[in-house]
Amino acid sequence: MSWRGRLRSQAGAIMKPDRTLLRLIWVIAMLNAAHTIDHVIRGDFHWPPDGQSVGFLLIITSIYLLIGVGLRLSWSGRVGPRFWTIIGGAGLALGWLSHFSPVTDQPLHVIQSAYQGVIGGAVAVGCLMLLMGVVLVATMYSAYLWHDQRRRSTTHPVSG
Repeated sequence: MSWRGRLRSQAGAIMKPDRTLLRLIWVIAMLNAAHTIDHVIRGDFHWPPDGQSVGFLLIITSIYLLIGVGLRLSWSGRVGPRFWTIIGGAGLALGWLSHFSPVTDQPLHVIQSAYQGVIGGAVAVGCLMLLMGVVLVATMYSAYLWHDQRRRSTTHPVSG
């Protein structure tokens, strides 16, 4: 079995993925599922699929594909904190562009007003805010791990 391409520690052993980071990624996946349900409830997905639905499906499929492949590659030691820092930054950018930027068609007040009751809108907005907060925390944590990994590899180079 080839060990090429796998992340290694100072001693040359295959690095195991950080459990805290993986837990944060699982929480992101669950919150993203709840946010996807919110989009479906608000009518962003139509049947039969039209142009808007196809774009929605492509984005959702891409998100889960990146999360799934990233988790698999993390467990096999092929990607690490740098991958998750980049993916987290892209996720923050997508979330900002989709719901917080001045040019979005789905700002928070539109999400909240799409529900008949105050509770439904508050839950949808709260879920989005929690999702973005966890993505931010996971991205910052993975950046910390990446920096720490780089610092260790430069202060204690692997011989051989």
